[in-house]
Amino acid sequence: MDHTTRMTALLGAMRRERNGAVADAMRPVGTPYGLNYGVSLPTLRMLARAETPDYEFAKYLALQDVRELRLAAYHIAEPERLTEAEFAFWGKGIVNNELAEEAAFALLHRVPDFPKLFGMWTAPEMPWSLSYAALMAASRFSDPDPAWIGRTFETLHRTASRAEESDAAPAAEQALTIARGAVALLVRIASRNEESRQAVLRAVGSLGRLRAEDYVHEELAWQLDS
Repeated sequence: MDHTTRMTALLGAMRRERNGAVADAMRPVGTPYGLNYGVSLPTLRMLARAETPDYEFAKYLALQDVRELRLAAYHIAEPERLTEAEFAFWGKGIVNNELAEEAAFALLHRVPDFPKLFGMWTAPEMPWSLSYAALMAASRFSDPDPAWIGRTFETLHRTASRAEESDAAPAAEQALTIARGAVALLVRIASRNEESRQAVLRAVGSLGRLRAEDYVHEELAWQLDS
């Protein structure tokens, strides 16, 4: 079965599960989808996981401007095929918070060289959506490195500063999204052992008072019971 025929069959299954009310209510942070059937994530994941893993087919789906197909691609792709040479392809398609979260959940944290991906996607020149995907994937990584604490706070402060400077709603939403990713990763690192927990708590003391930084401080204060 060629990719087009296979995609058509998958899309047909997705369309049977569509929910217009859900689609209308969705407001992703970042670029919206061209077409959105409003299929719930549990249903979407079930349908995608029923597909045979196929990296090239997953890349084909990732190029379609249909929410359900792009999200399904992360479940169908074989993580061992996602090498450094492929980072740019997958990164180009992560343009809103939902895509970042699903990519992190289904695929990114399982790639062979995830530490390199984390370093690259949290670099200053990277879009906020890739930094968010990297933070969320790192929070699911099997052994997150405490050395990532510093990069996490750098990423947070950079995005929070841009939001304060622009004072525009989209920038504020992006900064808060990054803050949520930072919390997820920092809590995960802190759960490794007491030494890591103390390292996170020390880093929290260096937080500024920008709005997104205040969010992280407040969340960690109760989540780490400090």
